[in-house]
Amino acid sequence: MRNTLPSAQTLAGADPALQAAVQRSRRLLHRRALMAAVASSVPVPGLDWAVDAALLSRLLPQINAEFGLLPEQIARLDPHQREQVQKAVAMVGSALIGKLVTQDLVLKLAQTVGIRMGSKQLAKYVPLAGQALSAALGYATLRYLGEQHLCDCVQVAKTAQLTLPAPGR
Repeated sequence: MRNTLPSAQTLAGADPALQAAVQRSRRLLHRRALMAAVASSVPVPGLDWAVDAALLSRLLPQINAEFGLLPEQIARLDPHQREQVQKAVAMVGSALIGKLVTQDLVLKLAQTVGIRMGSKQLAKYVPLAGQALSAALGYATLRYLGEQHLCDCVQVAKTAQLTLPAPGR
């Protein structure tokens, strides 16, 4: 079954600033997903969950920053623009934009893909093939969560007509 949701790249449209922010965010996401894959292949109970939560709790604010959606960035906006961002966040329904991202919040997000995470836990105990499957699931899980967040950020930035911060903030 194909994913019917548009990608962040598609959502960004022809806006060069949004396209560039998506590319930078995807590079970050890919690196973190590779780290998650490595942690997932280690047969230590719970290690992958802890690593995933730690990786996401650092990654999601970095993606927010690319789009000007950190709490402190939003606070610096003029009141009208801030209201537009808040409306856009509510419309998208994200609990991770414009808020302090904690590991507890990330673990709640991870529950949305709980079946994959449970399969990952079981798979890692099958020698070699199970560890490879667990690593692939670890990569896919983190990549999925990151892509969803990336799409939310693009939608909010586009809807609120934000001027994105310069790369490197």
